[in-house]
Amino acid sequence: MLNKIWGGMILISFLAAMVTGRMAELSQAVMEGSGRAVTLTISMAGMMCTWTGLLKIAEKGGLTSLIAKWMAPVVGLLLPGYQKGGEAFRAVSMNITANLLGIGNAATPLGIAAMKAMAQEHGAKVLPDRGMIRFVVLNTASIQLIPTYTAALRLQYGSAAPFSITPAVWVVSIAALIAALGMSRLLESRWRHG
Repeated sequence: MLNKIWGGMILISFLAAMVTGRMAELSQAVMEGSGRAVTLTISMAGMMCTWTGLLKIAEKGGLTSLIAKWMAPVVGLLLPGYQKGGEAFRAVSMNITANLLGIGNAATPLGIAAMKAMAQEHGAKVLPDRGMIRFVVLNTASIQLIPTYTAALRLQYGSAAPFSITPAVWVVSIAALIAALGMSRLLESRWRHG
């Protein structure tokens, strides 16, 4: 569906430029946008590689287990039914840590690993269990203590104070998390009783 939307937007832009006689401006915008996209991708890739590498070192050095133990009460409350100290528990804890640090791109592979470990622990073949659904909600509406990725984007585009948005990010991410978990809980109870 998303491909159809993007395709439609491209077609409409092309037709509008053709009808209004602004094909040169469209071509220039496409070339400039492509160049900026490549530059942005390379700069973001460097940051993502750094944080992913640091998280891998943390895992090999045993920091993952320590973080999992520290976060056990919160993760256990949010995702009941999973073995404390197990592979799923560790992967979820590292994913939450990456999200807290605002490195969502590095959190993605950790989230995939967490879902695989959760599916393996509960033997989910087709349908996810309640914990897996809650994890997706938690991961999507994550709390960011340090908005690293957003600050890097702001710095890339010339912001003098890229981290000045941090208090707003705290408020918005906490509100989004509360709303998402609340809605998830409400739908869970309706699904159980419905």
